[in-house]
Amino acid sequence: MALVNNEAVEVKKLNYGRVILTLENCILPPNKHSPTPSMLDGLDRETEQDLRILGCDLIQTSGFLLRLPQVAMATGQVLFQRFYYSKSFVKHGMEVVAMACITLASKIEEAPRRIRDIINVFHHIKQLRTGNLPFSSGLRQPPAVLLSIWG
Repeated sequence: MALVNNEAVEVKKLNYGRVILTLENCILPPNKHSPTPSMLDGLDRETEQDLRILGCDLIQTSGFLLRLPQVAMATGQVLFQRFYYSKSFVKHGMEVVAMACITLASKIEEAPRRIRDIINVFHHIKQLRTGNLPFSSGLRQPPAVLLSIWG
């Protein structure tokens, strides 16, 4: 029984076969949370968390510039997080993995982008982040939101 508009309503339990989804039955088992492969390779927890956040920001920014739907960006971030729960940041470069995740996510969510476009966007973001901007004084400046993220 559940309350809806202060009335008791009977809730039917639906049978979805043998699949049971609860918070106790999460997809990532607790033994994968710590120590992660990066921690086993000597990376401290704070640095790993910063790299995870930076990678997700990179995927979000590149997805925005590629005009991908939000669900594709979220899929890319999930792929990124799951990859680094089984592989190490020390052995696999964050930017290359983020690029692969956004490529795969765009195809999974049926909003594919050319690999050349993805490479160009990541190169542009890297230029913004390092300060090697190809803008001259007469050209339009990059959006402030990008500079605040990677500045």
